[in-house]
Amino acid sequence: MDGRLPPPPAQVAYFSMEIGLDPLMPTYAGGLGVLAGDTLRSAADLDLPMVGVTLLHRRGYFYQRLDRTGLQSEESVAWTVHDFLDPLDQRVPVEIEGRTVQIRAWRYLVKGMSGHVVPVYLLDSDLPENSPFDRSITDSLYGGDAYYRLCQEVVLGFGGLAMLRALGYGTIFRYHLNEGHAALIVLALLEDELASRPHNGEVPPDVIEKVREQCIFTTHTPVPAGHDQFPAELAHRVLGKRRCDLIEACQHQGALNMTLLALRGSRYVNGVAMRHGEVSHSLYPGYPIHSITNGVHAVTWTAPSFQNLYDRYLPEWRFDQLSLRYAISIPGAEIWAAHREAKMALVDLVNRETNAGFDRDHLTIGFARRATAYKRGTLIFHDLDRLQRMAKQVGPIQFVFAGKAHPQDQAGKELIRRIHDVRGQVPVAYLSNYDMGMARLLCAGVDVWLNTPLPPMEASGTSGMKAAMNGVPSLSVLDGWWVEGHIEGVTGWAIGSGNESRASQKSDLDLVHAASLYESLERRVLPLFYRDREGYIEVMKHAIAINGAFFNTQRMVGQYLRNAYRLAALSGNGAPVHEP
Repeated sequence: MDGRLPPPPAQVAYFSMEIGLDPLMPTYAGGLGVLAGDTLRSAADLDLPMVGVTLLHRRGYFYQRLDRTGLQSEESVAWTVHDFLDPLDQRVPVEIEGRTVQIRAWRYLVKGMSGHVVPVYLLDSDLPENSPFDRSITDSLYGGDAYYRLCQEVVLGFGGLAMLRALGYGTIFRYHLNEGHAALIVLALLEDELASRPHNGEVPPDVIEKVREQCIFTTHTPVPAGHDQFPAELAHRVLGKRRCDLIEACQHQGALNMTLLALRGSRYVNGVAMRHGEVSHSLYPGYPIHSITNGVHAVTWTAPSFQNLYDRYLPEWRFDQLSLRYAISIPGAEIWAAHREAKMALVDLVNRETNAGFDRDHLTIGFARRATAYKRGTLIFHDLDRLQRMAKQVGPIQFVFAGKAHPQDQAGKELIRRIHDVRGQVPVAYLSNYDMGMARLLCAGVDVWLNTPLPPMEASGTSGMKAAMNGVPSLSVLDGWWVEGHIEGVTGWAIGSGNESRASQKSDLDLVHAASLYESLERRVLPLFYRDREGYIEVMKHAIAINGAFFNTQRMVGQYLRNAYRLAALSGNGAPVHEP
């Protein structure tokens, strides 16, 4: 498609600070960005008239290097933008701190199974007419200080709306804010509405309602500290008095709270799992917060061996993920053969990259996610003597870890070092520079997917869903999506009862969950794997048939379309009715 031609029609604009579009494009940091990419892939599959907006991130999140002790160092990611994206001619101005910053866009096309295209526009401030600092605004994902971060969010919100208008998207009915980073789209829409009518500095209620009707807000963070907030002085400095007056019309006075701005400015708000919706409502009791549980893009996260298997036995699965429920009838020997192929690919990678000497026949447990304290990556090593004893008495275990710690997260970096410290006592490998490509191998190639978050801090989690697509059961704390996906001994196993007091001290929960983890591993998982292979394969089948068939973005996007976007309800206003 030529940048000078009219863009494809779009009724929904999806705004996200990060979007995982390609493993070699460092435009994402982790789960939030990968979910955004999966959402757009399923929107394309479902022929949904959608457009994506994000930032370019020329320097990426960061490239992770680990030394032999597990000490993490960070480097800027080197990638060639032209190899992946098409440059567009349009330029739009954005006002930051009273000055004009010019923004351009690059385009990436997400193509669905029928050929339908969802374009994604990546905003870029690296233009010669901008100052050196302004040229760097869109460079680093989650880098810099609060000032840098707020400048980025101005580009995403105000620059994103201006770019859509410049590209010819005149009729967007819904703006989907994927996390609070995109909340300034609310102010941009308010400005746009007020520009066309006389007003005396006040924001008429009907204007706010008109903007609210257009906005959908998905919150992903279950703890207050995870929500972007900027001091009032910084907000006035970057945004100016006029825009700060708009903020006061939309949220409480004082600090700029991006979540509150999005809550006040959106008609529909949702958490990303049923429990997360409840937790979010407790944080913000004055707002109706719904739940649409996350999913993953099935075709993207299914290993080639399982894709071939599903193509033979479930020929409609690529178009209808509900058909995965019939995986229960696939012969167990073929399920195991597909798993063995995926496991061999992972073990070969681990041995090549780490020289860990993994055995293809040993129970392999995977743990891969952002390295931060509440994920409790070292909980499995709470009692090394017991772990060694059960490995001798029941069957050997090997562990593969991956994940980056944020450059300022010293506790997360220490977790990585502690995992490296146990090498030699139990078989452990830590793969560096975790990305989408590695995740595909890990989620499909392990025998068990381990997840040990401190509840209720897991909003949803999607790595276990990716594993389920490949018949890999989860061993997980009952938090996030696993509350909905867990059937004990059927789809996997629980760590803890899920009824532990949320007021308990972390150290107490660590003891309770470590004891439960070892009990499940020693008495259920290991014996089933080594002594009842047919029983283990039955759990694998149910992971696919129950969890894979439901926890996918095809179902999730369908729920957004019916419950949040409600495009069919706009048909009386001239918008075409669209159903999945």
